Amino acid sequence: MTTTAMLNTETQPVRSTESLISNKRLWAGRIMSGLPTLFLLVDGSMKLYKPRVVVETTVQMGYPESAIVGLGAVLLLSSLLYLLPRTAILGVILLTGYLGGAVASQVRVSAVSFNIIFPVLIGALLWGGLWLRDRRLQALIPLRVQ
Repeated sequence: MTTTAMLNTETQPVRSTESLISNKRLWAGRIMSGLPTLFLLVDGSMKLYKPRVVVETTVQMGYPESAIVGLGAVLLLSSLLYLLPRTAILGVILLTGYLGGAVASQVRVSAVSFNIIFPVLIGALLWGGLWLRDRRLQALIPLRVQ
């Protein structure tokens, strides 16, 4: 088997592959992860190309134009890390920080409720999708129905 095994507290191998997850759960997780990731990749790419609307919106938020490319690079790198199964947990942690900054920025400028809630929903979809498709995260955050 080409997967790496980690040892849990009972020294039993815990496989972190997607093959141990049902097809329905795997595809639900992929779809739940894919939609917000596509949005973030487009958003990050637009920050690299800096069309007028991106520049104007970023400056209205109080950031200098010189910060746009750096924000785009961080967003793209974090999104790419999230897409790779081996680094997906690191990617979602970095994206959570990025999205937290987006929420803080929206609160700071007294934006409408949708602009404040949207990054939270994106983060919830990212975490939920990853939880559905990654056994390591399921072991770390076990959700049990009692």
